[in-house]
Amino acid sequence: MGKGSQPADMETVTLRPFTARDADWLIARHGTLYAEHEGFDASFEALVAEIIADFLAHRQEGLEEGWIAWQGDRRLGSIFVVEEDAMTAKLRLVLLEPVARGTGLAQRMLEQAMAFARGAGYRRMRLWTHESHRAAGRLYARNGFTLTGSEAKHSFGQDVVAQTWERDL
Repeated sequence: MGKGSQPADMETVTLRPFTARDADWLIARHGTLYAEHEGFDASFEALVAEIIADFLAHRQEGLEEGWIAWQGDRRLGSIFVVEEDAMTAKLRLVLLEPVARGTGLAQRMLEQAMAFARGAGYRRMRLWTHESHRAAGRLYARNGFTLTGSEAKHSFGQDVVAQTWERDL
């Protein structure tokens, strides 16, 4: 890899709260990466934009939070916790730039999200992903999540297998 393409030291990565200034980057990176790696169409980017707009408009302080992973002046990833119901936190918008994959950053972000959810009083955490995200599935399984549902469907211009994962907190 060329200079600047690999994070030199994950210890220099900080997790900062998501702000509206991060929205355009997060929407664009989801759209680009999922189009490149999954073949998703523009409807996925539109969904991400809706999720972010809803978060910004209706965020419940102390119950919902999002973080952006930064190294220097570049963003490397995101993770969000939102309320599904009074007892259940929903994990959303988990994204890692390709250069940050395999570095332990996803584990660190997941630990941050689970600690926040516990502190907010949630009793369980749920997330939705696709079967094709095998590395993510391994991460969730290693962290005590159980696959509770799987459904073949057509989404974002592709045939996918949607998965639901859950764990008690």
